[in-house]
Amino acid sequence: GYGHPYVIHAAGLAQVQDHHKLFQAAQQQQQQQQAAAAAQQQQQQAQEELKNLEEKRRFLEENKTLSWQQAEPVRLAHEQQAAAAQQAQHYQQAQQQQQQQQQQAAAAAAATAAAAAAASSSSSSHQAAAAAAARPASPAHNLTAQDALSQAAQLELGQNPNALAIRRPFDPTAHDLEANFRLTRFADLKGRGCKVPQDVLLKLLEGLQDDQGQDEHNNHFLHVPIPRIGIGMDASITPLRHSGLSLVQTTDFFYPLVEDPYMQGKIACANVLSDLYAMGVTECDNMLMLLAVSTKMTEKERDVVVPLIMRGFKDCALEAGTTVTGGQTVMNPWCTIGGVATTICQPNEFIIPDSAVVGDVLVLTKPLGTQVALNAHQWLDQPERWNRIKLVVSEEDVRKAYQRAMDSMARLNRTASRLMHKYNAHAATDVTGFGLLGHAQALARNQKAEVGFVIHNLPVIAKMAAVGKACGNMFQLQQGNSAETSGGLLICLPREQAAAYCKDIQKVEGYQAWIIGIVEKGNRTARIIDKPRVIEVPAKEKEGELW
Repeated sequence: GYGHPYVIHAAGLAQVQDHHKLFQAAQQQQQQQQAAAAAQQQQQQAQEELKNLEEKRRFLEENKTLSWQQAEPVRLAHEQQAAAAQQAQHYQQAQQQQQQQQQQAAAAAAATAAAAAAASSSSSSHQAAAAAAARPASPAHNLTAQDALSQAAQLELGQNPNALAIRRPFDPTAHDLEANFRLTRFADLKGRGCKVPQDVLLKLLEGLQDDQGQDEHNNHFLHVPIPRIGIGMDASITPLRHSGLSLVQTTDFFYPLVEDPYMQGKIACANVLSDLYAMGVTECDNMLMLLAVSTKMTEKERDVVVPLIMRGFKDCALEAGTTVTGGQTVMNPWCTIGGVATTICQPNEFIIPDSAVVGDVLVLTKPLGTQVALNAHQWLDQPERWNRIKLVVSEEDVRKAYQRAMDSMARLNRTASRLMHKYNAHAATDVTGFGLLGHAQALARNQKAEVGFVIHNLPVIAKMAAVGKACGNMFQLQQGNSAETSGGLLICLPREQAAAYCKDIQKVEGYQAWIIGIVEKGNRTARIIDKPRVIEVPAKEKEGELW
C-alpha cells in the first residue's frame, strides 16, 4: 500500500531539493537587495558632493573671483555628471529587474515541486542577469567629485613632463591682489647677483677649512675610512658615532625668481634637495623651511603669497619622499625662501665627487638659460629693455621659455642621482648660481687625479642663446658664466656608460640629458672652447607640448 521504498525515497529527495533551491533563491535575493541599497547610498553621496561643488562654483562666479585653481576641480567634477547620471539609470534598471525576479520567486514557491524546480532554474538565470546589472561600475567610470579634486591636484603638481604646457600664469586679481603685483619686486638682487663672488667666498672660507683638515678620514668602519666632507662642497658629510653611518646635510635659500608663489616654493625646495642629489644621495629624511616675509608686503599680499610659497615647498618635499618638520620664519626687507635637507646614510649611498679619470665624459641633465629666460620675461613689462631683444625673439617665444625655465627648475634631480649609481659615476655637482663654468671648475679642483674638464656643447632653452647674444656681455651664457637656479647635474661618467645613461634618463623621466664635454689630463681646471656648439632645447616646437 505504501509503494516501493526507492520511490518513496526519490520523492522525498526531490522535495528536499526543491526546498533547497527556493532557499538559495531567497538568499540571493537578499544579497542583491543589500548590494542595490549600498550602490544607491554611494550614488546619493556622489550627487551630494556634486551639488556642493555646483554651489561653490555659482558663489565664485557671482563674486567674480573664480581662479583656475578653484574652477578646475569644479570643471572636472561636472565632466563626471554624465557618468553619474548613467550610473543612476543603471541602478534603477537593476531595481526593476530585482522586483520582477521577486515576483517570479513568489510564484515559484506556490507551484508544484516540478514547477518549483523549473521556476527555480529560471530564477537562477534572472538572478545572474540582475547581479550583472547591479554590479558596480568599473573604476574608470565610477568617479566621484573627490576623484575630480584629486585629478586637479595632480595637474597642479605637474606629474607629467608636459603638464605645465596647460598651466595658466599666476593671476594676482584672482586672489584680490592688484593686477600689477609682481613677487620678483620684493628683492633687488637675483641669480648671480645675490651670490658672493666665488674667489671672495673661497678666501672667506679658509679659516673654517683649517679647523677640519687634520681630522679628515679619522673615522673608520670595519677598517675602512669614512670621509668627512664639508666646506666648498655641495653637501657636508659627517661620520656619526654609530657604526658606519654618516650625516649628510645641505642648506640653501634665495630671493624670488618667478611671479607664481606656488612655483617659487617648489623651485626653492628642489634647489635645496639638488645638493643631496649631486652627492648621489637619493633619499632625504627631513627638511626644514627657511622663510623671510618682506616688510614691504601689505597684510593682504602676505596672507595670499606666503601660504602659496609654503604649499609649493611642501608639495615638492612630498614629491621627493620627505617631509617638512620645522624651520624659521622672520621679517626682512627682501623676501627669501629656502631650507635645510638632512639624511642619514651608509657609505654606499653617497658618491664622493673626486674620482674623475682621463677618458671620462661630462653629462648635463638640464638645459641652461634659466636666468636669461626669467629676465626676458620680466622685460615684457619694461619697454626700454624689451626693445633690446624684440628683434631676435617674440613675446610668445619668451613666455614659452619662461614656462620651460619654471618646469626645469621645479623638476627634481632625483632620477639623475639614482642613475649615477647604476652607471658608475665618478663625480658630480649641480649647476646653480656660479654658472656652468664656475661649478665645473669647482668640481675639477676637487679631483684626486690630475685632470681637466673641456666643455664643447651647451644645451640651452630654445631662443635664449639668441637673447643672450643680443644683450652683449650681460649674461655671458656661452662663456658659461650665466647663473642657473636649480639646474641639472654635471656628471663625470665612464665613456662607455654615458650614452646608456642619457638614454635611460630619457626613458624614465621623458627628459633629455646631453654629453657636453670630456675629461682630459690637466691641472684640475675647467674651460669652455671658444665656439661651443649650442643645442636648442627642444630642437623642434610641438603644438600643445612644453618640451
